[in-house]
Amino acid sequence: MHDEAELLDACLAALTSAIAHARKTHPGVSIATVVVLDACTDASERIARAWPVHTVSIEARNVGTGRRVGVRAAMAELGEPSPADVWVSTTDGDSAVPVGWLSHQLDLRALGADVVLGTVRPDFADLTPEHVAYWLETHPAGRPAGNVHGANLGLRGDVYFAAGEFGDLEQHEDVELVNAARALGASVVATDENEVVTSGRFWGRTPGGYAAFVRATHERIAAASRR
Repeated sequence: MHDEAELLDACLAALTSAIAHARKTHPGVSIATVVVLDACTDASERIARAWPVHTVSIEARNVGTGRRVGVRAAMAELGEPSPADVWVSTTDGDSAVPVGWLSHQLDLRALGADVVLGTVRPDFADLTPEHVAYWLETHPAGRPAGNVHGANLGLRGDVYFAAGEFGDLEQHEDVELVNAARALGASVVATDENEVVTSGRFWGRTPGGYAAFVRATHERIAAASRR
């Protein structure tokens, strides 16, 4: 992540709660939590170091590189276990996971999932009432669209590595990875349980990322209201 000081504290508070919950529901599980600080110039490093996480600093300014470095650092912290015994979960520095987030992914893995595609929604506090109403109308509960979001993604470790890891892509690194996993015949499960709340900002860290989608939706709703 790059310069997420404004939202990082809330992100790590939510992540810490989810990890504590997973340790209760899945006794004996070993969890390594890595925060990748990519060319950060704000207070992100200071904030991250206040939480029980491992931090890695890089200067790539590349989201795919950051995710890959984070997974490799987590594997090293766990003592390089067999990838088949590992579950890789990712989220973003501007996002807050629910308490059951990791536990649910582990439950789905136990049921045979190789890849879990979780849903995300923008923070409604960042949106207009019209945008919130549109969002709720177009995202009915229990009907996940199956879109790929790095803010709410999980993969079995051996599938992750067989698919080639996250590539050095400035955007859509998550989509490319899941496409490669599908090509290998991976079992992909989409769920809207334990939805992740992410920033509703209009301008994000990548040109075609989630912020661009939120902005385009807002502009479409605003244009329709002027007709």
